[in-house]
Amino acid sequence: MWTSYRLDIYRKVPKDLTQPTLTGALISVFCVLFIVFLLISEFLMFITPEIQSELFVDDPNTHHDRIPVRLNLTMPHTKCDILGLDIQDNGGRHEVGHTTETSKIPVDGGAGCRFETVFSINQVPGNFHVSTHAAGVASMDQINFQHIVHELEFGHSLGAQRNKIPGSYNAITSVIHDTNDPTSNHEYIIKIVPTIYEDLKGKKLAAYQYTYAYKGQPTYGQMIPAIWFKYDLTPITVKYMESRAPFYTFLTTICAIVGGTFTVAGIIDALTFSASEMLRKKLS
Repeated sequence: MWTSYRLDIYRKVPKDLTQPTLTGALISVFCVLFIVFLLISEFLMFITPEIQSELFVDDPNTHHDRIPVRLNLTMPHTKCDILGLDIQDNGGRHEVGHTTETSKIPVDGGAGCRFETVFSINQVPGNFHVSTHAAGVASMDQINFQHIVHELEFGHSLGAQRNKIPGSYNAITSVIHDTNDPTSNHEYIIKIVPTIYEDLKGKKLAAYQYTYAYKGQPTYGQMIPAIWFKYDLTPITVKYMESRAPFYTFLTTICAIVGGTFTVAGIIDALTFSASEMLRKKLS
């Protein structure tokens, strides 16, 4: 008589027909430990986002936002009251003596100055420079532009995400220029690469990588030295995106790990048991 029990492909073997062995117990323990290790590793890989990147040519007409800039440097031999920041670009901007979000902290008993400022630049070639133009100082006796750059960063700060992606976001850091000629003019030629970081939630951060070249040269005649940062932007934008494999992929991998490990362990156990039985029969 036909019954639904015939559909069972996982038929059970009575326990009194099975034979436990020490080798089988060792293989079983190792099998379970191995499965646990693979499951934990696979879970950690699943919850860790994968970073993908792409390049594309940005359309300058799609946005007109300014780029935030953070500058932090120390001039150990120039007083704070004569220092200022000037900004100019090819779009017609010419600002002398920028003071918004700018702090000047005297160092070495007032003989030097730590200059910190946050400002924004247009997305066109230009420059910003630390100088004495706003104070109207023309005497070279008061000017010594030896300096240490602690930070120069463009765009939004990536924070912890910076460690996840390659790139140069604060290339001019801890750079010391202490030349023998205190009146040297300092120039940093900067090439800025727009960078977009998009997390799993779709939140985007606009950061900017950059490379630079330095050039120092003495001043002549009536030329007053300064620390120049001359920048230009590349049309190529780099985009980094966080992605995660679908959940069904994780489930498929888990099934493959468990099933594959048990299958291989069963084959090893069967071969070991057969070999031990053959050896026992020969010895007996």
